[in-house]
Amino acid sequence: MRIAIPTNNPGGMEATRSDHFGHCDVFTLVEVDDDKKITSVETLPVPDHGAGGCMIPVQTLRDAGANIIVVGGIGARPMQGFAEVGIDVYWADKNSIPTAGDVMEKFSAGLLPKMNVDQACNGGSNCHH
Repeated sequence: MRIAIPTNNPGGMEATRSDHFGHCDVFTLVEVDDDKKITSVETLPVPDHGAGGCMIPVQTLRDAGANIIVVGGIGARPMQGFAEVGIDVYWADKNSIPTAGDVMEKFSAGLLPKMNVDQACNGGSNCHH
């Protein structure tokens, strides 16, 4: 299983998390085995959104083999895009879970909730971040 975590530079397990997946510096990709033990960690630069808008990072993570992304907030369109490409979206409060390592600790313990479409940001004030 590959888990993507939007992080600030330079990425990695010590990196602080970015507020929103589409505006992070890098994705920290964490590979875990069936027992949720970390087997590898790598970073993936976030591509310029360009003509594809918020779907460019979705496609990039799909191409990188991500199965899960853990966010502090996400828009409705990219959340729908993740569903379309088979990437599950989980939520983790950035204030209480500040680093990629903290995310993995909580994820491995089964303490992060899967997000529903109605929890996505709609451009108003209903966002988690």
